Amino acid sequence: MDTNGATEPLLPGLMISAPQRNKRDALKRRKYRRTRSAPLADLVPPERNCVGSVPRSESIFGTLNPSFRKVALLLVAYVGVGTVCFYLVRHQIKGLKTDGVLDAVYFCIVTMTTVGYGDLVPDSAGTKLLACAFVFTGMALIGLILGKAADYLVEKQEILLVKALHMHQNVGATELFKEVDINKTRYKFLLVLFFLLVIMIAGTIFLVTVEKLDIVDAFYCVCSTITTLGYGDKSFSTKAGRIFAIFWILAGTISVAQFFLYLAELYTERRRKEIVNWVLTRKMTNEDLEAADFDDDGTVGPADFIIYKLKEMGKINEQDISLVMEEFEDLDVDQSGTLTMSDLTLSRVISDRQVHVQEYESHLILLI
Repeated sequence: MDTNGATEPLLPGLMISAPQRNKRDALKRRKYRRTRSAPLADLVPPERNCVGSVPRSESIFGTLNPSFRKVALLLVAYVGVGTVCFYLVRHQIKGLKTDGVLDAVYFCIVTMTTVGYGDLVPDSAGTKLLACAFVFTGMALIGLILGKAADYLVEKQEILLVKALHMHQNVGATELFKEVDINKTRYKFLLVLFFLLVIMIAGTIFLVTVEKLDIVDAFYCVCSTITTLGYGDKSFSTKAGRIFAIFWILAGTISVAQFFLYLAELYTERRRKEIVNWVLTRKMTNEDLEAADFDDDGTVGPADFIIYKLKEMGKINEQDISLVMEEFEDLDVDQSGTLTMSDLTLSRVISDRQVHVQEYESHLILLI
C-alpha cells in the first residue's frame, strides 16, 4: 500500500492498462458480418404452421420452384412427343401389347430410363432410329434435369425429417435450421434411402398382387428395373401393371441414381470434416505463423489467420485469393490499403470514363 492508501499490484509488470483492456475486449466482441448476398439462414424469419415452431414447407403444387416447373414441363413435353411418335409407329413395334396409347407411353418411359425390358421392341429401321434418338434425349433429361427436381423435393422434406428425429425434444426453429445445415448431406441420404425402400416395397407388392409373380420373382423384377438392368424375363404385362409402371419406373430409377449420388457425397463430406477437424486441432508452429503472414509485416491478424486456415481446409486456394486481391486493388484507388466510400465513388467514375473512352474509340473506328 502506498502513502495515499492505494493498494499496489503484486505483479505490476503483468498488469494490463485500461486502453489495452478496452482494445482486447473490443476484439473479443468483434463479429465478422456476412455480406447481404449471403445472409445467415437463421436470420431469415421462418413461416410457422399450427403444429409448432417448424417452418411450413410450401406446397409443390401451389408455388412451384421455377426449376421444378421447368423440369415438369420438359418431362411432359418429352413424354407427350414420345407417346405421339411411338403411337404412330405402333404397328412397327412387336411384343406383348395391351393398349395403343398406354403401350406408347410405357415404351417411352422404358426407353427414357434405359430399362429396356424387351417386351416391346422396334421392328423396323425407322422405329429403331426413332428409339435411338429418344434414348439419348431421355438419358440427358434424366441425368441433367430430373436429378435437380429430385434434389429439390428432398430438400423440401429435410425439415420434416429433422423434426421427426427430435420429436421428443423441445427444439426451436433456429436449432432445426442449424441441424439441417450442418448435416444436410446425411439427411438427404436418409430421405432418399427411405423413398427407395418404399418404392421397392410398393413395386414388389404390386407385382405379387397384380402381375401374379411369386415374391422372389417380384423382388428380382424390382431390382432389375430400378437399376436399369432390365433383363426382360420378368416385366409388367397387364394393362394395370403398365399404368403403374409408367410412374413407378420413373420414380425408382431416379431414386437409385440419387441414392448413389448422396452416398458419394456423404463419404466426401465425412472426409472434408475430418480434414477440417485436423486443421482446427493441430498446434500452430513457427512455420505456420510465417505462412499465415501474407503481408510480411511480422504479425498475423484475424483476417490473415482466417484466410490461412481456410486454405489449409481446402475451402479456398491461392488463385481464389489472387482474384479477390486483384479486385481489392482495383477498388483501392488511392492505394491506401483500405477501402472507403470515396474509393468506391472514384472507382465508379473511372470505370464510367473507361466505358465512354471505349465507346468513343469504337465510334471513331466506324467513321474511319
